[in-house]
Amino acid sequence: MARPSKAQIELDIRDSTPDWDPYLPPRAADGAPNVLFLAWDDLGYATMDIFGGPVETPNMARIADSGVKFANFHTTALCSPTRASLLTGRNATSNGMATIAEFSSGFPGISTRIPFENGFISEVLAERGYNTYCVGKWHLTPGEECNSASYKGRWPLGRGFERFYGWLGGETNNWYPDLVHDNHQIDAPGRPEDGYHLAPDLADQAIAFIKDAKVIDPDKPFFLYLAPQAGHAPHQVPSEWVDRYRGRFDMGYEEIRQGILDRQIELGLLPEGTELSQINPHGEPDRTSPDGKPWPMLDTVRPWESLDDDEKHLFSRMAEVFAGYISYWDHHMGRVLDHLEETGQLDNTLIVVISDNGASGEGGPNGEFNEWRFFNGLPSDPQATVERIDELGGPASYNHYNTGWAWALDTPFPYWKRWAGAEGGIADTCLVSWPARFGPSPTPRQQYIHAVDVVPTVYDLLDIEPPASLKGYQQSPIEGESFAAALTDADAPGKKTQFYTMLGQRSLYHDGWLACTVHPPLSGWGSFEKDEWELYHLETDRSQCHNVAADHPERTEQLKQLWFYYAGIFNGLPLDDRTALEQTLAERPRVAPPRDRYEFFPNIADVPESAGPAINGRSYTIVAGVEIETPDAEGVLFAHGGVAGGHSLYLKDRTLRYAFNWVGTHLQTVTSQTEITPGRHVMTAEFQMSGPHTDPSMPGFAGILTLYVDDRAVGSAELVTQPGYFCLVGDGISVGRDSASPVTPDYADRGTFEFSGGTIDKVVVDVTGERFADHEAQIRAWLSMD
Repeated sequence: MARPSKAQIELDIRDSTPDWDPYLPPRAADGAPNVLFLAWDDLGYATMDIFGGPVETPNMARIADSGVKFANFHTTALCSPTRASLLTGRNATSNGMATIAEFSSGFPGISTRIPFENGFISEVLAERGYNTYCVGKWHLTPGEECNSASYKGRWPLGRGFERFYGWLGGETNNWYPDLVHDNHQIDAPGRPEDGYHLAPDLADQAIAFIKDAKVIDPDKPFFLYLAPQAGHAPHQVPSEWVDRYRGRFDMGYEEIRQGILDRQIELGLLPEGTELSQINPHGEPDRTSPDGKPWPMLDTVRPWESLDDDEKHLFSRMAEVFAGYISYWDHHMGRVLDHLEETGQLDNTLIVVISDNGASGEGGPNGEFNEWRFFNGLPSDPQATVERIDELGGPASYNHYNTGWAWALDTPFPYWKRWAGAEGGIADTCLVSWPARFGPSPTPRQQYIHAVDVVPTVYDLLDIEPPASLKGYQQSPIEGESFAAALTDADAPGKKTQFYTMLGQRSLYHDGWLACTVHPPLSGWGSFEKDEWELYHLETDRSQCHNVAADHPERTEQLKQLWFYYAGIFNGLPLDDRTALEQTLAERPRVAPPRDRYEFFPNIADVPESAGPAINGRSYTIVAGVEIETPDAEGVLFAHGGVAGGHSLYLKDRTLRYAFNWVGTHLQTVTSQTEITPGRHVMTAEFQMSGPHTDPSMPGFAGILTLYVDDRAVGSAELVTQPGYFCLVGDGISVGRDSASPVTPDYADRGTFEFSGGTIDKVVVDVTGERFADHEAQIRAWLSMD
């Protein structure tokens, strides 16, 4: 109870006086505002027109025009770390979030398990009489806990949100999303052939959550954390939105930057004299580590004039797709604003708009038709993408633009997402609006602020004292600083110091200066003691064009030592620069101990890849026990993955088939040579690996895939499997239907992926490497077929 009861109790209730206060839920103060955090994803500083960029976002302009723009706002260069800071007011490494939630390690700063001592703003506001809703991207649950059997204390409903509609991982397919509603997985309410897309779905759900409570208690405020998929890959959008930008990027990414910078200066975001950072500013790809390791090709830009005509056309189209993607999402985020305006709530809603990091460079210098090539350590092939240019942004793609556009959309800064020592990675959009409290300001604020400062600012504006204890946990200190004064005073001071570390990089902002190391993220360089430290005076050189470390050796050494000081306070060590493939494949705890045999049943919730059998680099057998009731029975028996990569065992045209979709670009299909007859059958796909594939254009593991019906081999072919995972953040394992997005194009044109004309007992996936013929009787027993 909140306090002891003051009820007057007599023998007869008629003579007693009740006291309801200890039993009633908390109520917010009269007139308390709604709070809306709108967290865009991978949106570079120079993307939106309101920050000088080429992409039209009229609804973000509505917010900017009613509030304040911050021109010197910063994040942590990566999704999960920024979001952890945004929602707790603690630094990323204090939250255990030095990296994305899927790349956890067993160290305090990299555990990806946010301590309960670091309370979320949702937990605090729920205890202050707010409804709390999370809609969209979460990415704050360790990858190993994103499944139906796992501990759910770090899902949104475990961290103070009353309602959730979105996805737990770092990204999802806009056409075939991997959705969770509250605390359980659901299928998307439609498919692309029905007109479904994630953007209108999220807007609808956000509006529905608000309506559901307001119709009962109109005065109760809400906290809504609204996190679009845009602009994270895959960049998927209806083609009519893409065509609005046709031809606008034909000049190339180098030329477009000057016009963006001119507009930024005109808007007052950057001072006169700001320079444009240079292409490949460290001389990459020729630059090496101090001990001779190569610069990662991923983090390079190809000069526009070095491209052939096909590549220029392709790269321009990639930018058109991305621009349409952002404008489409802006349109649907505007529908949420429309609802608030139509219901008289907009003026008394405190809105904070940010992006979680700079524009993404994960498409590499050539862009990708399938972004998951990056996580498989595979080089891109622009010519292969040219052949599928008309599919970019559509349901068959999982696309990402090239680094040239990441650099341009971060104008005038160097580099992009993942670069914690470069303004291109950490300088981002920030808008704050609360019309009932303060009016619009035409002058962008120049105070240095960070995502970690948002929570203390909101507490300051709402006159909330952070609790000393929350849900039984003694709370750690809030590490951010309120910038509430800057909302009405352009001359209010900004913060003095901000600590950064990520993916092997180090940097520290202190009193107008930034010290950082030359150490590309995910480079595998190691030898951190040999790192070169650079120094930039951001107050006079915001775009980091002039390294003045040699001119100020004492200041450089001071900031270097300060970095180590704060690393000790904020759990900043150890440093981890392992490559994306190494981190993807690293061993991590699982919900259950690893095993050699996995059993799956029809109608289960999708099983994430991290909780299923790891088939990369090994032999495996998929065995389905099936009763065929009609000769035309067909559909998926087992599916894992989707358009980004996956494999499936299925029936079609009275034949058993197996498809392996290699990184979304090479569909390898094996078909049985005999028809399937009604009755009970054991249907098997057995892959016997022979070793690494020798063709460098298709790295992975080669072997023979053999299909069996009962004890008869009915088809076989050579197959190459992927070097890494299909898609750790989505497209799980399912039985009796395809998973979130279609692995098998045989069914993609139908809009149906369900097995019909029979029943599936269960499916067993065996990764011992034993031959099917050697233990067929055991498998039949597993499947209860004898």
